[in-house]
Amino acid sequence: MDDAFRPTLTWMANEIAAGRAPRAANVPPCSADTWRIITGILEDYGGTLVPLPEAAWETSVSQWYGERWKVLVDLHTAAEGRSDLVMDVDIIESEAGFEYTLHLVYVP
Repeated sequence: MDDAFRPTLTWMANEIAAGRAPRAANVPPCSADTWRIITGILEDYGGTLVPLPEAAWETSVSQWYGERWKVLVDLHTAAEGRSDLVMDVDIIESEAGFEYTLHLVYVP
């Protein structure tokens, strides 16, 4: 995975762990329905997300799809360490740099 993606992906994961939908100039807000689904999945999962550790990059994956990167970041919980949950993000390159779109947090 491109190291250039890591700071923003880490920030996004940490925002989710803090109970906030990530939103920034290069991270468009997800819809209210998507955020409701994400929070429902996290509630059903039952673990407490923690800030993303450096170890997450050892198991997270990315794949180039011709016009975008598909990234699955392994999320961590207080009880488990690395959990079964992933953060699903698309990354495209624009004139302004990289743009990150959060699709979902789920157990694949």
